[in-house]
Formats: sequence, structure tokens, C-alpha cells
Amino acid sequence: MTAVRWVLLVIELLMILWFAAAFPFGNAGTVIGGLMCCVLIIATLKWKDIIRSAKGLCKTGAGKAVVISVSVIVSVMILYFAILSVMMLKAIFSKPDKPNVVVILGCQVRGERPSKMLRRRLDAAIELLDEYPDVKCVVSGGKGDDENISEAECMKRYLVEKGISESRIIMEDKSTTTFENLKFTFAKLDEMGISRDITIVTDGYHQYRASLIAKEQGAGEVTSYSADTEFRHVASHWVREWFALTKFFIFGT
Repeated sequence: MTAVRWVLLVIELLMILWFAAAFPFGNAGTVIGGLMCCVLIIATLKWKDIIRSAKGLCKTGAGKAVVISVSVIVSVMILYFAILSVMMLKAIFSKPDKPNVVVILGCQVRGERPSKMLRRRLDAAIELLDEYPDVKCVVSGGKGDDENISEAECMKRYLVEKGISESRIIMEDKSTTTFENLKFTFAKLDEMGISRDITIVTDGYHQYRASLIAKEQGAGEVTSYSADTEFRHVASHWVREWFALTKFFIFGT
């Protein structure tokens, strides 16, 4: 193999190891990303055979149409995922000059304590709330079947333990999806006469979709303050988010 193909193969192998590192807490992105890496590895190893087969197909009109169609589909997919990634990165860095109200999006609670991912979100929110001590926050998340208390209750307890005044915390404890997080949060804010300008605290990969949903729900200005995602989970969650965004574009939820 050429030096370029060796470099590509090493990168692809490192990527598949990155996706595998998410186990045993993998998700759809872990599987899809791993399969994509496998396809790339096979393509790199069999590149000459693939080119030879493509040239053979191009000798007939139907074969040429197949090669062109596959090439276009693959190119469009790569471009689409690249654009999504750029927009996701842009959302991560959309930080507020000063937040109006901070909205912390929930995730898994283990018993009555926050999971590692939720704790990272809460710690990021505490940084922001400490910087702006007059700003209120919404803790948003209902109770899952495998959780002893709602995510909102868990978040509230954690924030109070860390010195955030209970009077600053608004609880939204009915939601089970990001769509409901924002919908029910805005209902709470409207009841209290608080503007719909919000700063969302969640993992970076999640910020773009959360901001789109917020705007669909009638948000004013939407800014972000992102928690650090554990490195071994970044790749799988990033790929999973591509498909969650695609679902949002098609179905609006």
C-alpha cells in the first residue's frame, strides 16, 4: 500500500477504537460509527479492486449510471454530515454576553444521584451561575422508569449542595425529551413573566439541536454554555446527533 493509504488505515483504526471505547455505555451512534469505520477500512484495503470494478461497470450504460449514482449519494452524505458538524461546532461557541435565564437540560439519574454526564452539565451551569449571581436557572427533566427521582429534582439537590440558592432554581420535572424540555420550560417562564431569551447548558454535541428546538418553540435569543463530554463518548454521541438532527428536520421533533 502507498503511504497515504497506510495513514488513512491508521486513522480509521483509531476511529473504530474511539467508537468502541464507548462500551458498555454505547448508543446507536456507537454502532453506526463503528460500521462506517469498517466500511472505510475495507475501502482502503480494497481500493484498487474497487476502482477496477468501477471501471468495469462503466463499460455499460447501466453500470455507469450505478457508479455515478453511488458516487453522488456518498458525496452528498459526506457533505451533509460535514455541514451538520460545522453547525454543531458553531452552536457550541455561541456563548452569551450575559445570560437572561439558564436552562439546564437533564440526562440520566442513577438512583438519586446525577450520572457523570449530568454532573458535568451541572458543574458547567454552576460556573455560569456563580459568575452571574442574579440569574435564575431552570432544571429540566422528568423521571425515567429506571430513576428514583426526577432529573429536575436531582439537579436541584445537587445545585443547592454546591451553594446555589434554592430561590434561583425553577423546576420543570415532566419532560422526557429535548422537545418537551424546551416546551415545558417556556411554559414555566411564561407563567413567571420571564423573557424567552435563554442560555442552554448541555453537552456541546447537543447544543445545535437544542437551539433549533428552542427556536421552533418560540425562543428569543438562544445562546449556549457547554459541558465537556467525556472524551471516549464524543465520537458516538456526535454521530448519533447527526441522525437525531435528521429526524428533527423531517419530523420537527
